[in-house]
Amino acid sequence: MDIRDQIRKKVLLFDGAMGTIIQKTGIPIGKVPELLNFTHAGIIESIHDAYLAAGSDVISSNTFGANAYKTAGCGYTVEQIVTQGVGLAKHAAERAMEEQREKGKSRPKYVALDVAPIGKLMEPYGPLTFDDAYMMFCEQMEAGAKAGADLILLETFTDIYEMKIAVLAAKECCDLPVFCSLTFQEDGRMLMGTDPLTAITILQDMGIDALGMNCSLGPKQMIPLVKQFLHYSKVPVLVQPNAGLPTIVDGETVYDVTVKEYTEIMLSFVDEGLAIAGGCCGTTPDYIKSLADALKDKPVQRGKNRQPVMAVSSATKTVFIDDRVRIIGERINPTGKKRLKEALKSEDYTYIENEAIQQVAAGAEILDINVGLPEVDELEAMLSVVKKVSAVVDVPLQIDSADSKVLEAAVRIYNGKPIINSVNGKKEVMDTIFPIVKKYGTCVIALTLDEKGLPKNTEERLAIAQRIIKRAAEYGIGTDRILVDCLTLTVSAQQNAGRDTLEAIRRVKKEYGVKTTLGASNVSFGLPERVLLNRTFLAMALEAGLDAPITDPLVSDYVNTISAFEALSGKDIEAKDYISYYGNAGKPSVPAANEVLIRRPETKPSKDALTLEAIILNGYEERAAQITRELLVTEKPLEIVEKRIIPTLEQVGKEYETGEKFLPQLIKSADTVTQSFQVLKEAMKLSGESINYGKVILATVEGDVHDIGKNIVKVILENYGYEVIDLGKDVPVEKVVEAARNEHIQLVGLSALMTTTVVSMEKTIRRLQEAGLNCKTAVGGAVLTKDFAKKIGADYYCKDAMDTVKAANAIFKKQ
Repeated sequence: MDIRDQIRKKVLLFDGAMGTIIQKTGIPIGKVPELLNFTHAGIIESIHDAYLAAGSDVISSNTFGANAYKTAGCGYTVEQIVTQGVGLAKHAAERAMEEQREKGKSRPKYVALDVAPIGKLMEPYGPLTFDDAYMMFCEQMEAGAKAGADLILLETFTDIYEMKIAVLAAKECCDLPVFCSLTFQEDGRMLMGTDPLTAITILQDMGIDALGMNCSLGPKQMIPLVKQFLHYSKVPVLVQPNAGLPTIVDGETVYDVTVKEYTEIMLSFVDEGLAIAGGCCGTTPDYIKSLADALKDKPVQRGKNRQPVMAVSSATKTVFIDDRVRIIGERINPTGKKRLKEALKSEDYTYIENEAIQQVAAGAEILDINVGLPEVDELEAMLSVVKKVSAVVDVPLQIDSADSKVLEAAVRIYNGKPIINSVNGKKEVMDTIFPIVKKYGTCVIALTLDEKGLPKNTEERLAIAQRIIKRAAEYGIGTDRILVDCLTLTVSAQQNAGRDTLEAIRRVKKEYGVKTTLGASNVSFGLPERVLLNRTFLAMALEAGLDAPITDPLVSDYVNTISAFEALSGKDIEAKDYISYYGNAGKPSVPAANEVLIRRPETKPSKDALTLEAIILNGYEERAAQITRELLVTEKPLEIVEKRIIPTLEQVGKEYETGEKFLPQLIKSADTVTQSFQVLKEAMKLSGESINYGKVILATVEGDVHDIGKNIVKVILENYGYEVIDLGKDVPVEKVVEAARNEHIQLVGLSALMTTTVVSMEKTIRRLQEAGLNCKTAVGGAVLTKDFAKKIGADYYCKDAMDTVKAANAIFKKQ
């Protein structure tokens, strides 16, 4: 029986932790735990057996890290490891089903191919490219499908972009059901800054079969996150928490959530609509059995609290298209814009970035991106602009092109859920665009035109809109993903054009329940005082029900009209936003963007209008070197470091700690400083100066091949002026001790991701102490806590890179 059918009938129960159980057997896990499938096959099968006996409906193969990066040089191919891991799980599942049949029962058991993140940061923050990640995931998934897995479990993902790539690989290389499970930090966001709502928005319409979370947190800490998933997710929700937080008791790692507490909280999730339950680190067959017993005869409550919404997102920000008016900025479109055409032809991406920044500062919540020019390669230009704009603003994008290949390429690589602009009533266009909308889970603008051309009246607009909505439904695309553009013609050529558009907006919303968008400025072509006509027609369209005008937010008349409309119509409750914006101002004007605005877009942008501080704060990496060279004319290198770079980095760090900035922005600021340092170091060679506040060792401990966290810490420390000796991953204890002794190190930073390798961390700390070295140790990793770090003898617990900087400052700068 297909597992998708089972989800509708009962609450599915997954298994619990694998590594925790292996650790208790005393087997040395090694740096590639998946090799235990060969060396200790009987024990791996016995763990599967225990979970099945406890009541698990689904067991996960021991293939968590079985990708080409993590298993390189281990002596087995990815296909061999996956085939063996899935085979062991299938043997156990078949035995369990046979035992059920002998008892006169028929309960299917399923094997999930367990797929984890690759272990590198994705571009632009690390070396892993889209294509490389895609190929590694495909290799793993094709092997799993061939070996007989029943579904793919993508679990413990900390980067929404890597998850999107994994989903695409799963959907394109096999036809297995796909379950997605993300990992959130205590601040309620993923490592790269994505919140639950944004994760749901990006993934749920991509054809996946379940979506939820696992690891990092215990069930109690997950409660607010689970509520968001149950409220917004269209697909069944999956939750696999840790058994709380780990600590060491009598030399053994234990967790602080009891079986009883775990079961009670998980049952409360089920009562609210949870469809799939299980456990992660620290959970054992006892946890699963307790939950299985409690779930007997428990009715499925799935979807009872879900609220359908229309939303689009970037990687870290979701915008609801709801009762409030959402401005779609139109300025990145070369039609009628000579300067933008020049920028596209000369690849002047700084100018285009400035256009994006200014529009967001002026109130745009979504940006339209159109780069169609005969003189440029539209595909390459679109991909470049999408990446560049995404790096400088956090609002969602609207991908605008008449070429379906350009549309698909852009939405494929975009880190978020965009709007596609557009589809229309022509059959061939619908059958070209809707498969893209469906596959990538995007929203889409539906233009009310067809083979006959532009509509002549309201009725023709409605007929085309109905046809598009009906055809979209046949592709599984609901009205919560469609914005209808009723189009307006210029009233100078057709007197009734504006009136027909307004009536069409009213009726399409009432009769079909869709959201609407419109490029209102088309109404005034050929007439004088166009801004006057445009703002008046915009106000009329808003009253008719326009939800998301496509307009120029740098024209204050348009933004002011929208603000006034929202206050007068009651959309702006108690006129709070209106009062906040206009109450303390003299004359309303386009707001500045925190020193980001360079100058009005009608003039040529100048890089030197930005300070080095603003460039670092905003992560404008490509602009750092030039302004640093200019500063060196009047300032000494160390003066620039001490008075400009370090204070600005400290501000970035504070904003990171308060949640104003997320890890991608932290890394971008650090990379920007790297560009500045390259210039400064060249200058220092001539002056005899140097930037080195101290020397630090970093290492991922023996048996652990996860080094994302360590690599992030390295980048941040180096940009605070510290010299980092990176010993790499899976570093033997004695290698750390030897390096610390030889280099006279005062601070050693150790990283471990898995509970099974924390023992190596403890051994390393002990040996450093036994060697009599005068150095401090700082530890970090997903499985660590402050108490845990103290118990293993560490001097500093670092929950993130900024904590490591604080530790270094305390030692070397006595701060």
